[in-house]
Amino acid sequence: MSDSYLDNHYIHRSNWLRAAVLGANDGIISVASLAIGVAAASDIREPIVLATLAGLVAGALSMAAGEYVSVSSQTDIEKADIERESVELKETPELELRMLAEIYEKRGLKTETAFLVAKELTERDALSAHVRDELGINETSKANPIQAAFASGAAFTVGGMLPFVVALFSPLKQIEYSLYGFAVAFLILLGALAAKTGGTNVVKAIIRITFWGTVAMGLTAFVGWLFGVNLG
Repeated sequence: MSDSYLDNHYIHRSNWLRAAVLGANDGIISVASLAIGVAAASDIREPIVLATLAGLVAGALSMAAGEYVSVSSQTDIEKADIERESVELKETPELELRMLAEIYEKRGLKTETAFLVAKELTERDALSAHVRDELGINETSKANPIQAAFASGAAFTVGGMLPFVVALFSPLKQIEYSLYGFAVAFLILLGALAAKTGGTNVVKAIIRITFWGTVAMGLTAFVGWLFGVNLG
């Protein structure tokens, strides 16, 4: 089976796609919600733009740092499990062989076949077999902390820049509605793009992303209106 065939599967895009979609989605919703909340409590542009810019910078850095820490923690756990498995293979090889055979047997192989497969894989590369089939760690599921952090931070920046531009240039009168309308349009495009890239249902993705975006922006606007703070 060729590498080009394997590359056609959408699952190989899951790690970077998840970080990018999450970052862009959070950028659009967070920055637009912040701008709408301030706009609902202010009748001048400067506080809206300042709050939007602050939210954009802080959010991008927070997303990148959070993604890096999260993925790094996951990677550390995986490394610790792999090291533990390596020690167990040296200390109790027969037990590990039986465990591997049981895994294959539970997946539907006959007892004799399962043991034969486990034995051949163990002779070839015991650690790789156990890491993949016992621990469930493989190249597809592994995430790169730096790659995930960059994708998440960059995507947040791109997503957050869209409502920021709207806050800069949209007519001040009823700017909340402009921010909401453009944000929903951006979310629809993002949902469609993510679904197309990931090979999932486009309509379902759009409905999901726009619904929660609307909820977030609506609640933030309500808070701004409720307090009615005069920022001017």
